[in-house]
Amino acid sequence: MSRDEEIGKICIPGMRLSPSNNDNISGPGTYELKGYIYASLAGVLKMEQDAKTKANKVTVVSSRTPSVLPMTGDIVTAKVTVVNSRQVQCIILCVGPFVLARPYKGILKKEDIKFTDKDRIDPYKCFRPGDVILARVLPMTEIHWYHLSTAENELGVVIATAEGSPQGVSMVPISWSEMQCPKTLIKEPRKVARVIPENINESLFPIDNNKNKLEKNGFQE
Repeated sequence: MSRDEEIGKICIPGMRLSPSNNDNISGPGTYELKGYIYASLAGVLKMEQDAKTKANKVTVVSSRTPSVLPMTGDIVTAKVTVVNSRQVQCIILCVGPFVLARPYKGILKKEDIKFTDKDRIDPYKCFRPGDVILARVLPMTEIHWYHLSTAENELGVVIATAEGSPQGVSMVPISWSEMQCPKTLIKEPRKVARVIPENINESLFPIDNNKNKLEKNGFQE
């Protein structure tokens, strides 16, 4: 881990931060699993020297913003929890670059996944539990749920792990409807987001050149 580059990065729960070794040890807001350090909460990455071991203590400090709430029209970051034939359930973690004070429940109905072929869309071929997605907030129709949409090209999956892939290894887009694990080469269908920088804090996701790579390879909608 390059200390100067990593400090200040926004983290979400489950994000892999660094190897766990003599140089880097787990601190508050993180946990160690199978030789790596992961974030256990949403916040900002900090590093400080441990007084006893002189190693870098990797910590995540909450950067929660109590005044920010999801509003109609906002683009939010959410983590998928349940997928069935009619809808996708998720928890909303961020509004734009701002980490929420607490997660909120979101629901993505089948007809709001894409603009086209609404009757034939299979949610299982668009999202899986654990995926991190970008979605737009629709007008509320229920008190305890935020209704979301990923119909726009810029919305959809930004982080996903293939079934059976090593933990912490994210798939990369190979088309606008498919992603592949770089380790196992397993391919899985997804509704891939064409991420644009102003919709999200770029330090949150490893999206550097995915859009450019796809377009260079000739992938279009």
